[in-house]
Formats: sequence, C-alpha cells, structure tokens
Amino acid sequence: MQQLNLNLLRSLLVILQQQNVTRAAPLLHISQPALSRQFAQLRDYFADPLLLREGNGYVLTPTAKQLLPKVQVLLGQLDDLRQGEDFRPALCQRQFRFAATDYVANFIFPEVMALLRQQAPGVNVEFSQWQPQMLHSMASQQVDMVSTMASVIPSQLEGILLGSDKPALLMAKQHRLATGAADLTSLLAYGFVQLTAGGDKDSFFDRALAERGLSRRIAYQVPFFAAAFKVLEQTDYLLVVPEHIAHNACQQYDLQVQALPMDSLPEHQYFMLWHQMYAQDQSHAWFREAVAGIIRSSIFSPLAQYANNA
Repeated sequence: MQQLNLNLLRSLLVILQQQNVTRAAPLLHISQPALSRQFAQLRDYFADPLLLREGNGYVLTPTAKQLLPKVQVLLGQLDDLRQGEDFRPALCQRQFRFAATDYVANFIFPEVMALLRQQAPGVNVEFSQWQPQMLHSMASQQVDMVSTMASVIPSQLEGILLGSDKPALLMAKQHRLATGAADLTSLLAYGFVQLTAGGDKDSFFDRALAERGLSRRIAYQVPFFAAAFKVLEQTDYLLVVPEHIAHNACQQYDLQVQALPMDSLPEHQYFMLWHQMYAQDQSHAWFREAVAGIIRSSIFSPLAQYANNA
C-alpha cells in the first residue's frame, strides 16, 4: 500500500483511542469485519501490530503511542481546513480526552456536556481519572487536556489559570471540633482521610506537624472526592482539602468547614493544561476555552464566591 486515504486515518484514530476494533466499529458506522480489513491494511502500512493483547484487552504498541497524538492533530487540522478560518463548533466531529478528578466530573462536567450537546453535538468526550504522571507525558498518555493543581508547569505544556485558593479543614457537621477552633495537637486525636487524586493538597500539613515533632494517622486513603465526603459524614475523621471544594461539599453533604490552625497557609493554583502541539488547533482551542469558561463561572469552581457561607 503506497498511501493512506482519509477514511483509513480516521479509522486508525478511533481504533487507537478505543484500543479495540470491535468497540471502534459502531463509532465509525461500519461493520466489524470491514474495520478489521482496514486495520490489517494499517498494520501492513506501518509494519507494526499497533495493538497487543494484554489479559482480556489490548494495549498500544510503542509505535501506536507515537502515532495517536500525531494522527489526532493531523485530522483536527484537516477538519479546520474543511471548515475554513471561520470555525463552527456545530460541524466539529471529534473526540477529546479530558483528565481530572471525580470532583470535576461530578460537579462541573455535566454543564460542559450540556453545552456540547447544544453547540457541538458531534464532539465526544472521554473523561479519565487524573494521574500525576500525565503532567509529563500528555502526548504519550493520549490526553488532550488536564485540569489540576500545579506549582511547576512542564515546558512542553501550555495552560490557563483557572483560579486559586487555600486549604481548609473539613469534617462532619456534628463533629466535636465543629463548634470551635482547635489547635494542631487537638486535631491529632482524630484520624484523617487523605485524597490521593489531583495535585498535592496536604503534604504542607505533614511538614508543619513534623516541625513540631508531631504526626497524624491516615485512617483512609481514597482517590474519589465523593467517597471521602461520605466517609466524613459517618465518622469523626478529618480532611485537609482546598477551600472551594470544602465549601461546595457542605452544600451537598452534611459537613462543616473550619480554618486550619496555622499562621501561614500555602496558595493552591488550578490550571487547565494541554500539550503545545495543540496550540494552533481550532477545535481544541474552542473546546478548552468553553470548558475554562464554565469552570470560571461555576459555583463549584476555584473562583466561586462563598458569600452564603460567610
């Protein structure tokens, strides 16, 4: 085979995104046998199997991992050419992979999906749980955008500052400490829940304790915000969490926010980040600006005001 046509490139993209020919076929609106024949052509063309069986599924080969972001950018550029300089979201046919915590998935992305359904019905989103290694391997991890806390942004990434806040202490509304301020030592009579997803939210607290010769008990580690909030409701555990998340959790759960008894608290900064190879991609730019706009205006965002909680 001397060249690839556009249909084969689109098939390649969806197969690599799904890591499965059978799942990719209905998304491409072709039969599984027909897509299998196309995939055989693609394997011959690249002289690589592209997918390797692992357990009950498949994983991308190193060649496929390199191809995926390049093909996605190329097809995005072709779509931009077809639409001309006046990009129209309603005509966009694309899948984006967005990585963040379940907090973003639960409280912000329903509004994002409603916007897409109205303005860009041909856009699909695959939401992935944020993992710290994504920050340094977004291209190979096949991630279009991430939303996370960050103190240092790798040079190959570009981003939008979404907001900032400081950490706070979250607990059950009926907690013994909920009626008044407590010092660091008194907090240690209770176990802590620790969130393992997202950026570094509480290592500063452990350092502050260590400087005083103290340490805390981590009773429960979990990557899911919703799971952590439920545990707090039913126990006397404590959680160190960003202030905007703490206040918003109190609107959904039977919880209470208190200030951390520390003189100096770090500032958390929240970014939406993407690889610089997408800088001139019109559909990518539209999507990231749309998501950033929703986060900035959402009551669940880092920029939210807490007048009702004052």
